[in-house]
Amino acid sequence: MKTDEHVNIDNARPGVYTDVIKKIEHDKICPFCPEHLHSIHPNPIEEKEYWIVTDNAYPYKPKKEHVLLIHKTHMSNISELSTEAWNELGTIINDEQKKRNISGGTLIMRFGETKYTGASVTHLHAHLFQSDPDNKEYDKTKGILTRIG
Repeated sequence: MKTDEHVNIDNARPGVYTDVIKKIEHDKICPFCPEHLHSIHPNPIEEKEYWIVTDNAYPYKPKKEHVLLIHKTHMSNISELSTEAWNELGTIINDEQKKRNISGGTLIMRFGETKYTGASVTHLHAHLFQSDPDNKEYDKTKGILTRIG
């Protein structure tokens, strides 16, 4: 992957999401930079000082909640985060857990070279999600599957 690429199609989930990632690659934009996110993301966006909070437009399934936490400044590595950004992220996670009544969830943040992480977007972001084990599509042997690494 070239360093000027904002997405990695190889890591995109099959279907509509792959088509979206291909268009983003063609347009040569970063889908998570605020100047682009506002025009292409269909869900409401809440901006904090360092982070953007929004529901994932292409959530892992089956889920009860799938929140994206996107750093407002374009970066790809956690080593670039300030202490203040880390602190705000912790506050956001706690607030979202309470607000959404997430009684158990998972937090994933991939960083760096996407060939090692499984991320489809290089811009630093985290996923906060809660599965839905009561959903008929939920497979207890698999849970929610996504590529990590």
